[in-house]
Amino acid sequence: MTAPVAERRAGPRVSAPRLNTLLALIAIAAVMLPLLYARYAPSTPRPAAGQVVPPRTVVPPTVVPPVEPVELQAISPDDARAYNAAVGFVAGGVEAAQPYRMLGGAEDVARATDCLAAAVLYEAGDDAVGERAVAQVVLNRLHHPAFPKTVCGVVFQGSERTTGCQFTFTCDGAMRRTPGEAAWRRAREVAQAALGGSVYAPVGLATHYHTNYVVPYWQSSLDKIAQVGTHLFFRWTGVWGRPGAFRRVPLSVEPPIGKLAFLSDAHKGGAGVGDLDGVIAATPFFGRAALPLAGDSNVFITALDPKQASSFAAMAQSACGDRDRCKFMGWTDTEAMPFSAAMSPGQMGAMSFSYLRDRTANLERTLWNCTEFKRPAGQCMKRAAIRAAAPPPLPTLDDADAGDEPRPLGPAELKGIRRKGAPAASPATVPLAQGAAAER
Repeated sequence: MTAPVAERRAGPRVSAPRLNTLLALIAIAAVMLPLLYARYAPSTPRPAAGQVVPPRTVVPPTVVPPVEPVELQAISPDDARAYNAAVGFVAGGVEAAQPYRMLGGAEDVARATDCLAAAVLYEAGDDAVGERAVAQVVLNRLHHPAFPKTVCGVVFQGSERTTGCQFTFTCDGAMRRTPGEAAWRRAREVAQAALGGSVYAPVGLATHYHTNYVVPYWQSSLDKIAQVGTHLFFRWTGVWGRPGAFRRVPLSVEPPIGKLAFLSDAHKGGAGVGDLDGVIAATPFFGRAALPLAGDSNVFITALDPKQASSFAAMAQSACGDRDRCKFMGWTDTEAMPFSAAMSPGQMGAMSFSYLRDRTANLERTLWNCTEFKRPAGQCMKRAAIRAAAPPPLPTLDDADAGDEPRPLGPAELKGIRRKGAPAASPATVPLAQGAAAER
């Protein structure tokens, strides 16, 4: 009687094969569950390799937020696009800015108009949407206590420093090129509308922006609020990004800017920018749209920042847009940059980067000056292109017909090969024309 009772208390016995199967299932579950969680759990943006993102900070209400110096993350354009796409827009939507109507004398209004027109044209190109977006950012800054109190002060903030300008066109040599009359007139119309109460609501209260192929360090401390084309717009977090922070009354007296005298009668006789009200150490915007040449809307000549070398190709592709044929040529030495497609051998030798596209010939080529940038051999300009040459002597009436016009460069010259006997034209200033489609 004792033995059967003991057996019943011990319960059913589990066979060895069943036990092994059970242990195997537990082991599989231990491996698969973390993998399934990693696959389907909500994702948050993570920095790419080599990227260090500072902790997100919110400036307290009693401290005016500083305008941080720009430093780009060490990240490729493709990784930057992926990272930027993963950064979500701030909750709550976009609050449109209040209309601004400038009050002041006729001369001050003219100066403000031309400062704003220069910003929208050189920053966004001859594109109404991009120009309106830039104009709105300028006016948002005008009403924020972290920035200067005049339109010209905002636009030319930090331009007395080669690395401190807020808008890169004010300090990178771009203003050595005169815009075309039609493009300048349209830019002034956009500026006049903005100063007369027009609001570009899609960018809300944005005070910062950049292209989607770079990631500035300051981005982590700002709220992403809008995207226009390939440009992303941001505002400060907390109270400094809310409507209550944009209530400062601007000054109605605009300073004359000597750098604008070549474009604007209202700025003739102006000095430098040292007398601008509230100028502080400033930071450049990245991704200004390059402007095509007046005579050929498929050719871009622009200044380049060597610190952005990893983004040159993305800049060129962005400027060329959907064009079937396009030439994009850039110089890091603005003194050597030409202002027409006809350039001297010395200017060609100083070229830092070029991008050539011709879809009808199934051609797309990205070339670098490999004495300046270390690149694979197949991406280097030929030595003929990067060898600096002395400028040719000026022709006399006996040497050349005074009526001859410079010949535009062909694809061969872009690759650094000059046609035998081709004349080397001296650099000449030409008007800028319609700008690249704005990405902002």
